[in-house]
Amino acid sequence: PGTPEHVANFMLFVAEEVRTILAALGYRSLDEIIGRGDLLRPRGNSDVRTNVPQPAVVSGMGTKQEPLGGPKRLAKTASVDLSAFYTDSPPEEADRADWVGVTRNAPAHANGPVLDDDILQQPEIRQLLEQNSGVIEKQLAICNTDRSVGGRIAGVIARKHGNYGFHGKLNLTFSGSTGQSFGVWNIQGVNLRVIGECNDYVAKGMCGGMIAVSPHSDSTFKAEENVIAGNTCLYGATGGEVFLSGRAGERFGVRNAGCQAVIEGAGDHLGEYMTNGVVVSLGRIGRNVGAGMSGGLIYVYDPEDQGLLMNELNVKNLFRVTSEAGEQQLRGLIEKHQEQTGSVLASAILEDWPMSLAKFWQVAPVSTHGNPEVSASFGAEAEAVAARPATVAAAQGSSSPPRSISSGRWGGSSPTAAS
Repeated sequence: PGTPEHVANFMLFVAEEVRTILAALGYRSLDEIIGRGDLLRPRGNSDVRTNVPQPAVVSGMGTKQEPLGGPKRLAKTASVDLSAFYTDSPPEEADRADWVGVTRNAPAHANGPVLDDDILQQPEIRQLLEQNSGVIEKQLAICNTDRSVGGRIAGVIARKHGNYGFHGKLNLTFSGSTGQSFGVWNIQGVNLRVIGECNDYVAKGMCGGMIAVSPHSDSTFKAEENVIAGNTCLYGATGGEVFLSGRAGERFGVRNAGCQAVIEGAGDHLGEYMTNGVVVSLGRIGRNVGAGMSGGLIYVYDPEDQGLLMNELNVKNLFRVTSEAGEQQLRGLIEKHQEQTGSVLASAILEDWPMSLAKFWQVAPVSTHGNPEVSASFGAEAEAVAARPATVAAAQGSSSPPRSISSGRWGGSSPTAAS
């Protein structure tokens, strides 16, 4: 693994390379070349790639707009005109020096009004955070330009009380479509609810509290058949709970390290690189389940017994839910999901629990095989499931031909290539 000393050494090499480039240009500092568009020219087809630049003003080869041999052309940038960046004369030195000395060092622009700041400025919320006790509930509107909502709130609480020292309750209900990274770094005592939908990165780095997302009550579509949150949710989360009444995008639970979540379906790479926590999917999911997963548990509802698309080496980590502890864990999370989101799908699953339980798969990496939620799965039933031919499909890369469900999922009869 890398160390701080490695980073420092890397930066020294970067600085040395900058000194080399400056020397080739005939200057001593970055301040002398900032704003000097006359030192730029497009790379030519005949140019040799090198760390030491050979600009037109030094080499005398061609002009700024048209080096000898013509400029380098790439298909993806062929329509981009950069000629305005190249000039034959330097800028007025007084203007350039003024920008370097004053404007560049001025305070950076702000992000504008931030929803978290508005929330933190409310007197009753400030009092709650200071007293570290009590309950505050608020309802607010949100739109997709409100990014990283909850992040600053978590930061203020963590500075005052640490990650687990806040004993109050801040319950915030948002209505609308959130921006990216909703609930980032959410912390104990903060419960966020969204009536609407979320973007990518929900609950990124979350360490406590709860996030629940459900569609508007007047929605006419089936929640379990529609996406309610984007990609890469729970990235690096270490705790807390997430309940999504709808489908999530790809890489849900990637690097999850302790969060417990219930969703109603997801795209590819569910639980990728998970090290801890629990993810329950009540709906269909994509391929490559549990890739690189070293800890935690995944439960997947499979009412049609289609099985899971996952790497063939993970067959030893796929079981039915046969232990009492595993059943209690799974049912408890589904019940809480129904309570927090009003999920119709969760209600239907709980209505006939014995029948529904038999339709769940459990993905349990080797590190969890001694856990009470998993250990009972090593009985005759699990061995019989694992012995079925063509039980697990390898996750197919983009260059590989697709495979049919019969060869690509648990319970397939025989391997057959899709036509």
